[in-house]
Amino acid sequence: MGIEGVVEKWGINETFVGLILLPIVGNAAEHVSAVTFAIKDKMNLCIGIAISSSLQIGLLVTPVLVLSGWAINQPMTLFFEDFETVILFASVLIVNYLIQDGRSNWLEGILLLSSYVIIAMAFYLYP
Repeated sequence: MGIEGVVEKWGINETFVGLILLPIVGNAAEHVSAVTFAIKDKMNLCIGIAISSSLQIGLLVTPVLVLSGWAINQPMTLFFEDFETVILFASVLIVNYLIQDGRSNWLEGILLLSSYVIIAMAFYLYP
């Protein structure tokens, strides 16, 4: 079953599937390793895994997909709606603020999880 099948069967929009569900499933191994290192109190490594994963997608995978789309005559656009742009900008600001001091605690983790849930709910309810 592809994305279209999930969208039709579950009655959710493609944006929610692409921005919330696919990253969770696609990065499951990285999530497990980050949680494992967090349990072992190696927070620098845990945060490094999370940040480097995001950078890898943003700086390597996305440009390669855009160039590949042009090569096979199926162009991929990087046009974001205003709502998506604001969410992306706010996410970058939140993460930057929380990791700026190089330390972490349980409250910052709860803040990050809460912001993720709020963003997920916003994209779920967004038309």
